[in-house]
Amino acid sequence: MKVGDRILFGKWSGTEIKLNGEDLLIMKESDVMGVIEQAATLKKAA
Repeated sequence: MKVGDRILFGKWSGTEIKLNGEDLLIMKESDVMGVIEQAATLKKAA
């Protein structure tokens, strides 16, 4: 995973915080269920 990746995670995963007016979600890597690949997203949109 890298910054900016779109990921799948459980509804109650992580801790929500607000930093400089931005809502963020902090979670353990083990809470990530999957990474959505850019190519797969583009194919579905077409």
